[in-house]
Amino acid sequence: MIEKQVTLWGQKLIGEKGYSSIGAVVGPNADAKKLRQLMPHTLFLVPGYGSQGATAKDVVDLFDEKGYGAIISSSRDIIYARQDIDFAEAARKAAIQMRDDVVKIIY
Repeated sequence: MIEKQVTLWGQKLIGEKGYSSIGAVVGPNADAKKLRQLMPHTLFLVPGYGSQGATAKDVVDLFDEKGYGAIISSSRDIIYARQDIDFAEAARKAAIQMRDDVVKIIY
C-alpha cells in the first residue's frame, strides 16, 4: 500500500513536531481516521475545502490530537473572494474564516 511507502520514505526525516518532511495529498472525504493511524508522522495536504464542498467537519480527523498534521487548502474561496471590496481584504477575510472554522472544530 502507498501508505507504507510514504511512511518508509519519511522515517528518517521526522522533525521536532513529530512529522516527516515527506507528505501526502489526502482528499477531505478520505477515511481520515484510518489514514492518520496508518501515517501518524505524515503531513497531509488537504485540497477541496470551501467551494469544492469540504467543511471543517470533513477535515478534523486528519489532524492529530494536538491539532497538527494537516494543511487545509481553500484556494478557490480565497482566489475568488473579491466581491465589492478590494481583493486583498476579501482574500484575507476568506482565509481568516476558513482558519476560524477549522480551529473551532479541532480544539
